[in-house]
Amino acid sequence: MSTRYSVLRMGFAAISAARANRWLRPFAQGRGLILMLHHVRPWVPRDFAPNAILEVTPDFLDKALGIVGRSHDFVALGDIPRRLREPGARPFAAVTFDDGYRDNAEFALPVLQRHGVPWTVFVTPGFADRSASLWWLELEEAIRRLDRLDVEIGEEEPLSLSLPARSAAEKSAAFNQLYWQLRKGPEERLRAVVAMLAERTGVDGAALVENLCLDWNDLRALSRQPGVSIGAHTMTHPMLAKHGLEMVRTEMHMSRVTIERELGRGVRHFAYPVGDPESAGEREFDAAAEAGFELAVTTRPGHIFAEHLHHLHALPRVSLNGAFQSAAAVEALASGVPFLLWNRGRRLNIA
Repeated sequence: MSTRYSVLRMGFAAISAARANRWLRPFAQGRGLILMLHHVRPWVPRDFAPNAILEVTPDFLDKALGIVGRSHDFVALGDIPRRLREPGARPFAAVTFDDGYRDNAEFALPVLQRHGVPWTVFVTPGFADRSASLWWLELEEAIRRLDRLDVEIGEEEPLSLSLPARSAAEKSAAFNQLYWQLRKGPEERLRAVVAMLAERTGVDGAALVENLCLDWNDLRALSRQPGVSIGAHTMTHPMLAKHGLEMVRTEMHMSRVTIERELGRGVRHFAYPVGDPESAGEREFDAAAEAGFELAVTTRPGHIFAEHLHHLHALPRVSLNGAFQSAAAVEALASGVPFLLWNRGRRLNIA
């Protein structure tokens, strides 16, 4: 894990040791929170795992739900507007998963059912029908197979890197440098570079999607489980703010239409892929509202406050991820204390 994550872990431990999650809770805690997860599966030890932040173990999920449940009522995502209209009610928590991975049904479902927790899975049809790529995993697999990362591409926005990648530490450094260089630029370049590296190293992107993602039959079965709701996550998982408005509208509309056709149920909620300010902003929030979604979630960190009732298409979430699998982290996040610093005291982060 990066130095940043090490610092954050120490911060959670310090909040716990100082009991700040208790005495600052009245000032920091919102009316509720939305938990965000991706993978839930047993940990497989490996030295090079740059995407490990996207996975937690079933045991940690079990522990986290128990901790959050002590101070919050678990509610379905669609209940949030109603709960925001009920001042004085106990804080609420909603649980969401992005992308639609097989391990959600295999490992997360039993834990959530044991706790009686409703949850929402945001589905990308391109993953379900195997037409879209998990580019961040293709990049990881490509660098795993390389001893040196060499990238030379572009004229208008050139990208030139030559980095060692023999050890796990070198691979992690190479991944992080290339990943963030690509994230800062146009998505077309990002996908072109990843596709080039995948081809060079023999990474089978289609096999990754097949192995990791639920198909339509799997999703039909999952959607019939009590407490499960399905939301939309675009057709192909683009960073929407990097594209034209018509493409944004098409990705939103077609993802909803496709899921409703395949699963035979209405889709009311939306999650922005990547979901940070560089991937979803005011234009995308307006587009989600225009598309008819009742609410939409970002990856911007924070609790839900009463003011969010007027910004239901820009809701923040609280990430449960592989970097912070401890009781101290969950207690701190549930208290809202870390967000006083991260959001500089702001309740709304919608610009």
